Amino acid sequence: MKIDEKYYRTIWPIPSAASPKNEAIFTVGIIDQTKLPHEFKVLELSTMPEMALAITNMQVRGAPLIGAAAAYGFALAVQTDPSDDYIKHAAQTLINTRPTAVNLQWAIHRMQNRIKDLPIEARQRSAWQEAALICDEDVQINRAIGQHGFKLIQDAYARSNKNTFNILTHCNAGWLATVDWGTALSPIYTAHDAGMNIHVWVDETRPRNQGASLTAWELGKHGIPHTVISDNAGGHLMQHGQVDMVLVGADRVTSQGDVCNKIGTYLKALAAFDNQIPFYAAVPSPTIDWSIQDGLVDIEIEMRHADEVNYMSGLSDEGDIKSIRVTPHHSHAINPAFDVTPAGLVTGIITERGVTSPGQLSQLFN
Repeated sequence: MKIDEKYYRTIWPIPSAASPKNEAIFTVGIIDQTKLPHEFKVLELSTMPEMALAITNMQVRGAPLIGAAAAYGFALAVQTDPSDDYIKHAAQTLINTRPTAVNLQWAIHRMQNRIKDLPIEARQRSAWQEAALICDEDVQINRAIGQHGFKLIQDAYARSNKNTFNILTHCNAGWLATVDWGTALSPIYTAHDAGMNIHVWVDETRPRNQGASLTAWELGKHGIPHTVISDNAGGHLMQHGQVDMVLVGADRVTSQGDVCNKIGTYLKALAAFDNQIPFYAAVPSPTIDWSIQDGLVDIEIEMRHADEVNYMSGLSDEGDIKSIRVTPHHSHAINPAFDVTPAGLVTGIITERGVTSPGQLSQLFN
């Protein structure tokens, strides 16, 4: 996607030197998402621990991007030390950074399988090639999701007889959450570029405000009309006919179609169900965990630090980024990062292979 007329992916390898064995040495560039929307900053990472910290601190975030970042973190580890012992340590370190998004584990296992039978001297090059392939595949998958989701929006728009089609989204499932295009926002970009009159209600998405900070920023850069709303306003808008579709991403989806996504998604699904508004999840195939069925039982929900609830940061009138406490010092806070929307509340799941009901998900990939 473009930022100020320049094309970017969210993560990319940077050739920096050559080793004595003529192997290319790389660092990895990322967009530091913790600085957005007030500062666009690119970081250059050179070691696996640096990438692990970037994932943990959510400088890179979003299930598909976490997977890509883990793959490049693994390649950085192999570049540092291609021995079996260090690779095993690196793999576990990266897996431990974020437990909920299945893409991370999927990417690490794929990287391990790619190099496990190779001689030491061949591992570095193969690791970088596989990480790049994972990224290229992510772009292709998300572009296909955009096409399938666009058809859904197009048909619903035609039935609505409205001048403007209003879509509500939660958290950030745009290109910042992937290598490019995004998941839930990919159909929106595609529909907008096709000339449809699209407007997006952007949930602020407390406590980290990924909607207000990231989704609003990238929609604005693309010229898509949007309005930021408090998380609790969505149900009200649905009751008054101002939402035509809810479209979200996912961090893990079970084989039966339960959708684990950013905390607050379940409440939007309940409101959509009560108001007979279609609720879709845009899901790339690596986000589907075929090994589990019951999302409420089998998905580990990441518990993040309470400070994300207790404090908020933003741009002061003086132009400085400041963090302020919004809760009493004596109050306890908890911070579950995700919730699970049962399949029965999900109208359909948009994948790179098409759109299906949650119960038919496995048939789409057979």
